[in-house]
Parts: sequence; C-alpha cells; structure tokens
Amino acid sequence: MHSPVLVTAPAMTPVSLPEAKVQLAVDHDEHDDMITAFIAAAVDHLDGWTGILGRALVEQTWRQDFDSFSGCMRIALAPVISITSITYRNAAGQISTVTSSDYTLLADALGPYVEFKSDFERPSDLNETKPVSLTYLAGYPTTPEVPADGETPAIPAVSNIPPAIKAAILIHVRLMYDAYRLGADAGPIPTGAIDALITPYRRVFF
Repeated sequence: MHSPVLVTAPAMTPVSLPEAKVQLAVDHDEHDDMITAFIAAAVDHLDGWTGILGRALVEQTWRQDFDSFSGCMRIALAPVISITSITYRNAAGQISTVTSSDYTLLADALGPYVEFKSDFERPSDLNETKPVSLTYLAGYPTTPEVPADGETPAIPAVSNIPPAIKAAILIHVRLMYDAYRLGADAGPIPTGAIDALITPYRRVFF
C-alpha cells in the first residue's frame, strides 16, 4: 500500500466561520480571514492522511495505489462511506475496472478494508508501477443543503462529525485566537482539553 492521494477535497469545513465567531464572542468582520485560517489549521491538525487521527472528517475522496491484488486491501483512512472504484493497469498500460459485485467493503478493529469474493480472478498481467488503484469516499456523511422553498429559506449543508471532534476544533481555534490577542504575553498553547476530546477517536495502528 502506498500513501493515499487526495482526489476531491471537502466541500466545507467541519466548523463554520459563524460557529467559530460565536465561540470567540466576536461580532465584527475585521478578523474573519485570521479566524478562517485558524479553523483551517485546527482541522488540518486532525484531518486526512497527515492529521493525527487517521480519519477523514468531512466527506472527501481519496485514492490508494497498491502493487498487486490481495485478499484484504487495507484502507488508510476511516470512516469509509463507499468505494468509488477499483481499477488496474495491465502491462500495456490499459486500465480496467473491477466489477463492484466482486468485492465487499468491510471493517474490523484495524479499520476499513476491501475483501474480494472467493471466485474473483485476480489479473496477473499487471503493470510494474502501482498498477492497482482503489478510490473511495471517506469521512462522516454530510447532511445536504435543503434548497429554499417559497418563503422558507435554504438550510445549509451540515457536517456530522462527532461532537467531541467539533468541540476540539473550536477549542483549538479559541486558544490560537487568545494567543493572538495576548501577543508577547501568550505562553505555550495548552492542549490538554483537546487531547482529552480526541483521544477516543485516534486510530491505533498495529
């Protein structure tokens, strides 16, 4: 398994600017860009392949490349919503797609994985360089936007990440904002509360 590659980034952040401003008790727009940057930093600390949780937060599409087919193909990120496709390249460089009925998305204590059916015939004439690609939708499902209907205003899409992770992001944003306001008087950012909230969601890799 090679490091996963982000194909489609999240369409939204798990914490919105208005939510963060409520947390910060900020009622002006002068610091919007800075607060938005703090949100991005707090999310990046947790999210995706480089985040410390080993999880995808808001829905996002990733691709993992493999050197061959195996009975159990481990997926680096969790949770996985669905498998978009499994493709492979033969020695001539031609790309084919594995039929979705030939595999199943499963999960165990180590996380999500794809298992091929017992009668699946693994192609043998594979290209030498990362011939097998598994593309998947990961993250916690988003509640889609509800369009406006007459006098009823639209309801924006909502991220459904666990409340503890959302709280950790908001606290991190608050700590960074407080450090900005204190300037030279700011000490090290205390992370104990953040660690306590996210510890149950940190994946353990054996």
